[in-house]
Amino acid sequence: METTFDLSVILPIKSATVPFFSDYFEKCIESLKTQKTKFNELIIVHTDETTLVEHLDSFDFGELTVKRLVWTDKPNYSSQINHGIENSTSEWVSLFEFDDEYSSIWFKNVLKYSEIYTDTSVFLPIVVDTDERGQFAGFTNEATFAANFTPEMGILTNETLMDYQNFQISGMVVKKSSFENFGMLKPSFKLTFGYELFLRLTHNSVKVMSIPKIGYKHTNLREGSLFWGYKNNQNKLTPEEVKFWVESAKKEFYFNEDREIKYKTETV
Repeated sequence: METTFDLSVILPIKSATVPFFSDYFEKCIESLKTQKTKFNELIIVHTDETTLVEHLDSFDFGELTVKRLVWTDKPNYSSQINHGIENSTSEWVSLFEFDDEYSSIWFKNVLKYSEIYTDTSVFLPIVVDTDERGQFAGFTNEATFAANFTPEMGILTNETLMDYQNFQISGMVVKKSSFENFGMLKPSFKLTFGYELFLRLTHNSVKVMSIPKIGYKHTNLREGSLFWGYKNNQNKLTPEEVKFWVESAKKEFYFNEDREIKYKTETV
């Protein structure tokens, strides 16, 4: 009998009018259809943009179990993720983006690791970063396997995060209970919300493990994405602003509940 992973995939979507949305979305859903291990459901938290709603209404999801939640407030990645997780009944959840793709063996690998490493609540994929043309740009989450990087090979610690911030939450598989018990994503945070989450989880002794296999493809610096404007000198961040958001994350992670963080330009 085929095993089903007790997992919900959470996919927040803001708009279908971004360049090449249809192509990205088709590939991302195909990466779910071809998983070697079945999972419970795909939860799409989307806005009521007419173009997006029409696209979802007409899209063929095949045999996937799909739950759609309409987000009527101002689009916000963190809030939409939180809403999707709140509406999941699975033990595990995974964070997904419409322009990304899972490796077909990612859920199969996580399920096997979770059965062996029963004290681990977060599993990170080795992420292949690409530009919007699909050209290789680098790896993320692989640093835990570098010699002397972290006390235990493959395990992300709070102390390590204080010195190194380049970790990706997209594609990760996390126990729903751990995500909810320690505050979920904080909508007030810009740019470093994933980093702040990892700091908070590890501070609360949640075990985070990178699996030494490529599990996720992440489209980096896509036109219309959060970081695209910074790359093209729109709302460009100063070094002081970058420092502010990193240092704010280091100060904020002690607090499970969200507190409003004001955007600043001055040096911290």
